[in-house]
Amino acid sequence: MIQSWRLEGSSGTAISSIINLMRWIALFVTLQGVALAQLNPRVANPPLAEQRPHEVVIHGETISDPFAWMKVKSDPKTIQYLKDENTYTKAVMKPTEAFQASLYKELLGRIKEDDTELPVFDRGYWVYSKTVKGKSYPIQVRRKGSLRSKEEILLDLNELGKGKPFIAAGASDISPNGRMFAYTIDTTGFREYQLFIKDLKTKKVRPERLGKALQVQWGGDSQTLYFVTEDAAKRWNKVWRYRLGGKPEMIYEEKDRLYWFSIGTSRDHKYLFLQSSSMETSEVRVLDLAVSTSKPRLMIARSGKHKYSVDHREGRFYIRTNDNGRNFRLVSTPVNALAKSNWKEVVPHRTTVMLEAIDLFKGHLFLSERAGGFQRLRYCDLKTGKWAEIPTPEKARMISVGANPDYATSKFRYEYGSLKTPTSTYEFDPKRNSSKLLKQQPVLGGYRASDYESQVLWATARDGVKVPISLVYRKGLKHSKNTPLLLEGYGSYGAAMDPYFSQSRVSLLNRGVVFAVPHIRGGGEFGTPWHDNGKMAKKMNPFTDFIDCADYLVKSGWTSHERLAIRGGSAGGLLIGAVLNLRPDLAFQAIADVPFVDVINTMLDDTLPLTTGEYLEWGNPNVEEEYKWIRAYSPYDNITAQAYPNLLVNTSLNDSQVLYHEPAKWVAKLRVTKTDENVLLLKTNMDAGHGGASGRYDALKETSFDFAFLLWNWGIRK
Repeated sequence: MIQSWRLEGSSGTAISSIINLMRWIALFVTLQGVALAQLNPRVANPPLAEQRPHEVVIHGETISDPFAWMKVKSDPKTIQYLKDENTYTKAVMKPTEAFQASLYKELLGRIKEDDTELPVFDRGYWVYSKTVKGKSYPIQVRRKGSLRSKEEILLDLNELGKGKPFIAAGASDISPNGRMFAYTIDTTGFREYQLFIKDLKTKKVRPERLGKALQVQWGGDSQTLYFVTEDAAKRWNKVWRYRLGGKPEMIYEEKDRLYWFSIGTSRDHKYLFLQSSSMETSEVRVLDLAVSTSKPRLMIARSGKHKYSVDHREGRFYIRTNDNGRNFRLVSTPVNALAKSNWKEVVPHRTTVMLEAIDLFKGHLFLSERAGGFQRLRYCDLKTGKWAEIPTPEKARMISVGANPDYATSKFRYEYGSLKTPTSTYEFDPKRNSSKLLKQQPVLGGYRASDYESQVLWATARDGVKVPISLVYRKGLKHSKNTPLLLEGYGSYGAAMDPYFSQSRVSLLNRGVVFAVPHIRGGGEFGTPWHDNGKMAKKMNPFTDFIDCADYLVKSGWTSHERLAIRGGSAGGLLIGAVLNLRPDLAFQAIADVPFVDVINTMLDDTLPLTTGEYLEWGNPNVEEEYKWIRAYSPYDNITAQAYPNLLVNTSLNDSQVLYHEPAKWVAKLRVTKTDENVLLLKTNMDAGHGGASGRYDALKETSFDFAFLLWNWGIRK
């Protein structure tokens, strides 16, 4: 509302009266601009959440959390508040409904609805998935021996999901003899994956119900199944062995709450690796898959900040280890001689190259590396010892080893893509040092990569560090201060924000929007040290890097603060929340997806998912020094009475990674604190989890909604 004003009486001054009048005029002009240039927040009254006294005293400081009650999902007022916010959001977005429908039709028209993945040959079968027009979910199928043989359905979520608002497939594995299919299904969005076993000969699901499972793996006898379960805080912590017709037997439990547990097999299917990992340390046990009663054997005991992973080839274990440096090296050792004195170095540690992963085959070794901020693939002919790199046409790209289940193969699949190049699967022949395109992600509607430009800019952070920014835009665009630009960031967990292709994004590029990704610290673009410099005591670096990249783009004439939009999801939502508090004038609008914004309260509650394991990313607020790190940036705790940009917050009621109450509380507090008249929307998917809608058509509708928010506010209505 426009605030009432009055001229000062005799005790006032003419100057103060004039100032008040000027403020009123400025406010009126601003509000008129809001109504004409962007979504109007005053079409309905926004919900004002009830405030209930709730205080926590920690390290001598009192933290007030008047919206803590929203954490109780069973409280009818919690659900009602979320519904009220959805109603308000719908009212504000009503003028865009026709535009949303048009965008949805456009996005759908770019997708090949009837499509088939490249089949992969694995132990006698061609396995692949396909999509069918009108059906929301992919169908997993296989053919025995030849692609001309009869198609056999493994899993059809369209059938299993009938009448369910959400369904998602988790882990799956086919037994070595091809008869048994173990798979997991979640129908809540809360990662409640239930384990099922299907007899592929009878086409029936077996009667046993083994409960929730996160990973599954068959033993060599096709009768023994290994699976991983979680504790009450959703920490993967136990591995079980189940022989068909018997009872599950727990074979290992990870009791340290800083650690997560996972399993994986060697490509030759000889060994099962049981890995316990914290964010700083790891420990691996190995189990012989040929012996159904074998016990896990410890490889290297956990110590300090030693992280390692293991694979197997021809009687030797290959160990990727950071014992000599944070960017890892590769060594090998005989399977029965694990002592460090037996290690043979295969790839040394390099300060400028990150060794991210290895892929072992009978005759070749592939290295997934990072150099200069981006991915690359190198390979070695293990017979000749000759090394080479797979060439790529673009610097800012994504490249990774693809699906290659055949241990003895002599030709290898890899995936390639960029901001303008659709994800493509190539077959690489080392003998000829040549790549053959097998399939490129179809983009209908006349898309041509040559119609777009992609480049890398370098911004200088306030402490002198150079930070790359990847951009893509329509060719011929003359960027200026009037150019709308979307800046999307992440900056946590050592996860690189790679320049990925998006079919949907084309709709923004074709409307003159520039899309940019700042490769800020906290990610893994330049190896582990890049992550080290963006976590714990240095967690402020990703936020200031993002701000400095945005300012650089403005100063370089790519956009202006009045035309800039920013976006991030999950930990990237934390990034957006922190940046909005630090620099509310940075952008004109923002989208925060499932944002991790209530950092102190969440990290104080070790019963919540992810909390304890992430003490080594954010810090433990029970430790005073670490509490101070978090207190300095936690978005919910640093909201102040200032003007914030237009903001759309997306969340899901059944999110198990960032619980719904974090964004709900954040929005509620912003509503009663911020001083502006800009749009503030909270949109909650009442049926989904962390990734939003599970069906592809519903997911496109969510994208259309987000794009309509951005474009409408930019004044782009077609």
